[in-house]
Amino acid sequence: MDKIIRYIIVFFIGMGLSLTSKAQINTDQVMQVGKNALYFEDYILSIQYFNQIIAAKPYLAQPYFFRGLAKYNLDDYQGAIADASLALERNPFLNDAYELRAVSYQNIGESKKAIEDYEYILKSMPGNKNILFNKALAEEEIKDFDKSTETFEKLLSLYKNYDAGYVGRARLKLEKGDTVGALEDVDKALSINKNLVNAYLIRADVAINSHADYARALEDMNEAIKLQPRLAGFYINRAFLRYNTDDYFGAVSDFDYAIQLDPTNPTAYYNRALLLSEVRDYDKALDDLNKVVSLKGMDYRALYNRSIVKKAKRDYNGALDDINAVIEAYPSLAAGYFLRSEIRRDMGDRRAKDDFDRSMALAKQRVTKKGKKSSNTSSPNVNMSTEGPKTDSEEAFDQLIMGDDESQESVAAKFSSLLTVEDNTTIGHEFNNKNIRGKVQDRNMNIGVEPMFAASYYNSPTELKPNPEFIKEVDEINRTRALRFVLQVTNNEPVLNDDDEIKRHFDSVNYYNSYLSTHTPRAIDYFGRAMDFLTLRDYDKAISDFSRAIELSPDFTMAYFMRSIARLRNMESPKYDPADNGSPTLTLANLSSQERRAKTAEAMADIDEVIKLSPDMPIAHYNKGVLLIEMQDYTSALNALNKAISLKPEFGEAYYNRGYVYYMLGDRDSGSADVSKSGELGVIQSYNLLKRMNIK
Repeated sequence: MDKIIRYIIVFFIGMGLSLTSKAQINTDQVMQVGKNALYFEDYILSIQYFNQIIAAKPYLAQPYFFRGLAKYNLDDYQGAIADASLALERNPFLNDAYELRAVSYQNIGESKKAIEDYEYILKSMPGNKNILFNKALAEEEIKDFDKSTETFEKLLSLYKNYDAGYVGRARLKLEKGDTVGALEDVDKALSINKNLVNAYLIRADVAINSHADYARALEDMNEAIKLQPRLAGFYINRAFLRYNTDDYFGAVSDFDYAIQLDPTNPTAYYNRALLLSEVRDYDKALDDLNKVVSLKGMDYRALYNRSIVKKAKRDYNGALDDINAVIEAYPSLAAGYFLRSEIRRDMGDRRAKDDFDRSMALAKQRVTKKGKKSSNTSSPNVNMSTEGPKTDSEEAFDQLIMGDDESQESVAAKFSSLLTVEDNTTIGHEFNNKNIRGKVQDRNMNIGVEPMFAASYYNSPTELKPNPEFIKEVDEINRTRALRFVLQVTNNEPVLNDDDEIKRHFDSVNYYNSYLSTHTPRAIDYFGRAMDFLTLRDYDKAISDFSRAIELSPDFTMAYFMRSIARLRNMESPKYDPADNGSPTLTLANLSSQERRAKTAEAMADIDEVIKLSPDMPIAHYNKGVLLIEMQDYTSALNALNKAISLKPEFGEAYYNRGYVYYMLGDRDSGSADVSKSGELGVIQSYNLLKRMNIK
């Protein structure tokens, strides 16, 4: 869309309104800086600038639109829809916002709503190429093939050399069963532009599904890989084709390279395991299937095949565990009972005959998942633009597993596996979108809850969070200047590895030792020494000094606050056994569950005391929520995080953790809303989690 390009690249450079008030000038400057950040693909940073404008002038439409555009580029489509709608409430004639909302709708499968927005734009811009193209795709997605055909005809009558239009219409013709027409459009597109990846993929699809011509399909996949050589999915697809042209080593090589490109790609591991099993390399096959299960959790195809591999390795108990899990999920799967009968036969278990008889009785029935009625949906054809084609039996089993509506349990299971999206090139919705460095959602991150906040002498400021958090009691301590160093509140404390800094804190401990031996002890002195011990990771002494401070001053809020932190860190810290030559042993491994519960209860008691003394401290409620999450008490964690957010409505980390809990409970909608909000408030990993959790 040319107009958006002008907005983002050119127009903001020359913006210079003649404004009178200083506040108005500052707002304009922030808008310009925000657009600059957006142009340079710093999406997270640009959102923060647009937030400032919205806070100052919530009646302006453009900041909402540009914030929505940033969210769109972060794959936060729900957030983009919300912002585009807010922009349209303020300016109902902003076509760019209609397009942003429409494309976002399309990306989440709300194609009917997308079409409504496209039709509104076409009233004033009837010949807009991108809008016509996207509308045709949306109409195809809702199976309105006649309307889609009509839209493509109009598009290509206006733009006769629009290569993507021919590729899009080829897809439509394939949906309608017109293979000849689809190939004509593909050939036309390639005559205009030889570098169309999707054209080669479509032609490969046709070669496979219409003629089983794997050699011809392989030629087209080779061309696609020449054009985009860094997509793991393409190598998975080519491996399938090489396998079907009897190039076993070429297939394994492609799977190896796909894994090198994307070490978290479960399809590559799964398919490679099948090939390794064929040549009886069971050890490597088992490693690959273990990797699939670690990436995807209860992947029943992997469990089924792992059971076969374990049986071949004579690990009958392990094989039995895996096939039992499959049968539990699919109690009418005849193949499951047949495999179990073979395992039990090899084990000498007389129940083998019962399983064999059951498999024969079920052989002619449709397979359904536990608690589901059977459907008449047939297996889809191989599609070269997906994660990788499979054989008919694998595809049917895959659909059997993936075809059910997602329950709360499946959402929670998906969350625990946190599968990264795989490379996939399809005909996309055009919105000036580029694969660029600013897409933080595509970076592999370790996903977990945002950690607790603590008072510290050190912080790791970032561009998005240059300042520490505020706790009134910490500010009061700093104002007294009673401590030797200034306290900051952070949940991103840096590692202390500078020799001079470490020496400063040992010297500080010596100072407190001398001072306390010659003066009447004060609570703040014990607190100060405790903070030094905590910084030096001497948690036992820190806990002891925080306790002494509390004895002298029972209402010392921050002493309770920091003792809870010290107790929790002490639980997870390595301990050294002199009898073991100083080798570290994790405390966690040595604590019984009863001891761990007792120590956690002590930390929780300290947090509760902080809340009693300072009930309006949002960070105290937040920390309680984090600890409750670790205790897997999700309902109570939600209550604590709700309180933190009610006290501090812009508490990004609290939104993130609450969204995390909602995901754990299987509530995708609430989780996505909260994680989207946390991203808006500057929690960077929000977009990575949001993308992973909304992969269909």
